[in-house]
Amino acid sequence: QVQLAESGGGLVQAGGSLRLSCAASGRTFSTNAMGWFRQAPGKEREFVAAISWNTNTFYGDSVKGRFTISRDNAKNTVYLQMNSLKSEDTAVYYCAAKASIGVITAPELYPYWGQGTQVTVST
Repeated sequence: QVQLAESGGGLVQAGGSLRLSCAASGRTFSTNAMGWFRQAPGKEREFVAAISWNTNTFYGDSVKGRFTISRDNAKNTVYLQMNSLKSEDTAVYYCAAKASIGVITAPELYPYWGQGTQVTVST
């Protein structure tokens, strides 16, 4: 099993920045691909960003140019730097992990999930 623990959410004004962290523990060799997803009330879970073990990165269209995903393999931790935040970025952000790269944008392909952290962007 893999355990994922997110941190770093909170309340920020529009235009501001936040950095989310996700620490993995347990069978970390199953975290070849790690991703961030978000879910706003009444909406489906949305792909935000993902990163492979060798740091290839992928982004959802709505966050390209504003968000940056990175990972520290020695610490088994993935980060999401969020800049130029907008009200529509408000959501619960989830960290997810899977063993293979493959299709990286589909949440149903990730077996491991964190509890989520709330990000609220005020206008």
